[in-house]
Amino acid sequence: MLDLTKIAEQMQDISQHLTQEASATRQRLELAEALLSKAFRRQDELVELKQVWRDRLNFTAAEPIEPLNLRMSISAPPAAHTVIATDGSQIAPSHHEIAYCYLINVGRIALYYGQDRFPLLDSLPEVFYRPEDLYVSRQWGISTEEWMGYRRAVSEAVVLAELGERIGGEGGKGNTVGRAGGEENHSPSSSSSPPFPSLALVDGSLIYWFLESLPFEARDRILAPILEAWDQLRQAEIPLAGYLSASRSGEALNFLRLQACPYETPDCASRCVNQTSDRFPCQVLEPLKDSKLWAVRLEPGQRSPLWRSSANILDLYGEQRVYFCYVNVGTEVARVEFPEWVVQNQAMLDSALSLIIAQVQKGYGYPVALAEAHNQAVVRGGDRTRFFALLEQEMIRAGLQNVGVSYKEARKRGSIA
Repeated sequence: MLDLTKIAEQMQDISQHLTQEASATRQRLELAEALLSKAFRRQDELVELKQVWRDRLNFTAAEPIEPLNLRMSISAPPAAHTVIATDGSQIAPSHHEIAYCYLINVGRIALYYGQDRFPLLDSLPEVFYRPEDLYVSRQWGISTEEWMGYRRAVSEAVVLAELGERIGGEGGKGNTVGRAGGEENHSPSSSSSPPFPSLALVDGSLIYWFLESLPFEARDRILAPILEAWDQLRQAEIPLAGYLSASRSGEALNFLRLQACPYETPDCASRCVNQTSDRFPCQVLEPLKDSKLWAVRLEPGQRSPLWRSSANILDLYGEQRVYFCYVNVGTEVARVEFPEWVVQNQAMLDSALSLIIAQVQKGYGYPVALAEAHNQAVVRGGDRTRFFALLEQEMIRAGLQNVGVSYKEARKRGSIA
């Protein structure tokens, strides 16, 4: 049990610390604005320095592909459009349960605006119980629980691509989806474009940072199907976007470290190798994040310049390399990411941004499609209990003996504390 009286004693110190941090943040923002103004005047030079010295930098800096001082207004969305989204949840495996298995539940959403159609709101559960599902990751030193999270990312991408193919295959025929989310009466065709402007949304980053530490074979099993799913969306001509609320990224501000570098060339590997301070000379903005800077520069409905991410894992993405910008959606400044093929199509990019703004407005501060996808996917305590009860019934029906949870789990559930 949490002792609130003991926590109350710490509140005053926390309040004082936050007040000091707020003052320090204001000073860092002023410095960031000054560095941004200087960097704009020599933007091409800094980009060239980054490209030449990339392998010698001890930080990851995104690369601006538009003027640093750009603040572009986003147009209003069309009345008729479609938004699809997926999100996932899971029941983790436990040796204390009646069977060692796990479940991934992917919520899928298709919202049709101005089309007089029922929305699709449901989820697709899948149970993993075979040895090749449970133990294949052990050969790479990856736990089953960790591998489950990676498999969930794949499932979300695959289901989203299937929704995109369905929309792309409609061909303007006006097929409907039933109230219960039934299948449409058509054969999907990835070569057809959707009849209305469309958007595919995912919650979080399109950059799978966790893949960097995985062995090649394990990484290929996760990344390859995700990129294939993205390519299906490209063929269906449906832009893909990753929406990051309360982003903690500092990729864009790291570009300003090139401006703050006191040396002629940013050769971190040799010039700062004997650094005795806990910070390098260019780390004058730490711990300021990108969203803080763009929050003071952007008006509601405006976006920042586009940036090309320099994450090492993106070298494996091929033509799907990730770009991003910051958007003032009214309630916050969100980071929005796109694959390269979306950024290369200006009309598609502008349409995607306008639909994102509309989604945030409809969702009162957060994209409604993502919120609904989460609600469809989430596995609550009661769902978990019913899942294992159903599994127990099936095991008994199959003639298995001694079906039940471990004594530890049974004791926890019956605790008198």
